[in-house]
Amino acid sequence: MIARRVLSLGLVASLGGCGEPRAEGVTLRFWGMGREGEVVAELVRGFERENPGIRVRVQQIPWTAAHEKLLTAHVGEVTPDVAQLGNTWVPEFSALGALLPLDSLVAASGSIDASDYFAGIWKTNLVGDTLFGVPWYVDTRVVFYRTDLLAAAGYDHFPTSWDEWRDAMKGIRARAGPRQYPIFLPTNEWPQPVVLALQAGSGLLDEGGRHGAFSEPPFRRAFDFYTGLFRDSLAPPITSNQISNVYQEFGAGTFAMLITGPWNIGEIRRRLPELEGRWATAPMPGPEGAQSGVSMAGGSSLVIFRGSAHPEAAWRLVEYLSRPEQQHEFWRLTGDLPARTAAWDDPALRGDPIVRAFWEQLQRVEPLPAVPEIELIVTKVFEAGERAVQGGVPVDRVLADLDRDVDRILEKRRWMLERAEGAVARRGAD
Repeated sequence: MIARRVLSLGLVASLGGCGEPRAEGVTLRFWGMGREGEVVAELVRGFERENPGIRVRVQQIPWTAAHEKLLTAHVGEVTPDVAQLGNTWVPEFSALGALLPLDSLVAASGSIDASDYFAGIWKTNLVGDTLFGVPWYVDTRVVFYRTDLLAAAGYDHFPTSWDEWRDAMKGIRARAGPRQYPIFLPTNEWPQPVVLALQAGSGLLDEGGRHGAFSEPPFRRAFDFYTGLFRDSLAPPITSNQISNVYQEFGAGTFAMLITGPWNIGEIRRRLPELEGRWATAPMPGPEGAQSGVSMAGGSSLVIFRGSAHPEAAWRLVEYLSRPEQQHEFWRLTGDLPARTAAWDDPALRGDPIVRAFWEQLQRVEPLPAVPEIELIVTKVFEAGERAVQGGVPVDRVLADLDRDVDRILEKRRWMLERAEGAVARRGAD
């Protein structure tokens, strides 16, 4: 940790002083995932023009291979200088010691300010009190819904509380055909039950992130609400794999609502132009109303790997890609929502009524627990939901089993924390 701090402080010193330092003959390696990895190659050309001594070599990696490739690169000490990292991966790679801490760099930066980012998104890059990434684009979940079907149920606005939401779903169900439902909640997806749990005040894990907290009242409340939607035939007990084309079914009114992310704005507009004016988006309803209607804080961040031979140039690239104008251009090319709030000033973005729900929701997002095992844990959550919904297993048993399974997943974490705490106690005794 001391070595990392010295490196960061040295880098800050080199960035300060008499103007910007010159870099000659530097080649940075940038790894981007999926479509973003293709698009960033266009953006870095402007960076190279501003920094003639630096070249950026972009490697595009499919999302399906990205995690394993990054781990392999870390073990082989061949990590890139800068990379796009899903924010649920930040705790894992920081625990491996793979990432450069960025606190001192941000503090000295003239262009990156935490106050210009959505607070819940910024928190996804914090592990303890240390910052390891800068948000690049943001993601969350809101409700996509058929305004015409909701209006037919007697609602001229989207509900803001769970009780009102459930009432609206009952109204839609009463007018629906035998194979039509108010909402589609695929039982093989974790964001929907996890978002409901965050709304109910569940942190999923205990305060230290050592044990599951799934049998506790907050999670139990959310899980009861979630499973009750299936029990009362407001949602079909099926997976996404059992639907051939969710857009077609949304257009046909098979489902009046979906909980999904910003990528589906463009998909619905492209696939269902005939629905124009008959669908909209809304922030998530909450247990007690709008202010409790939080959603998950998702997206990707820019990180610098600790093994970079050019951390100074790497940070300059992070700053460049974080500029509001670059964030706006990135949105134009990909549809990914900007992490910088200043980039939302364009009426084409925040002025779009379909996009506006995401702006509103991003004011109320919560990060998942910052533990390396989080992706495996949330997978266990939807498996628990499937057992209750499709398997008919009693909720008490499902949640007890979920706590047990997650405690097993966290066993190594507990051992490492206890060992670290013991070392601190021994140093204190000495």
